[in-house]
Amino acid sequence: MANIKKGDLVQVITGAKPERGGDRGKQGKVLEILSGQNRVIVEGVNYVTKHTRVGQTQRGTKTGGVETVEAPIHISNVAVVDPSTKKPTRVGHRVEEQVKDGVKRNVRVRFAKKSGKDL
Repeated sequence: MANIKKGDLVQVITGAKPERGGDRGKQGKVLEILSGQNRVIVEGVNYVTKHTRVGQTQRGTKTGGVETVEAPIHISNVAVVDPSTKKPTRVGHRVEEQVKDGVKRNVRVRFAKKSGKDL
């Protein structure tokens, strides 16, 4: 089971500081997970300029030019943010019993771990 999923709020934990033009410390929502490459695309993080070739649509409007898009970042460089403290944390799994339509089943649920200094 993956620790980071689409829609999670994550924080960049490595890289250059914002004063030096980096993204360390920035928080954003996960837009996409590239599981084969172990990378994630985070909203508002790791912007790159992308040059697209000029083309033409069927209506005759011009397309292309220079645009800024989010580039993938390695999954080890981000950490899930704890919703209560708004700080990066580790994620654990626990088995809970769920009753649905009178049927009991065990379900694995993610939860934010608390570090020793937070207690």
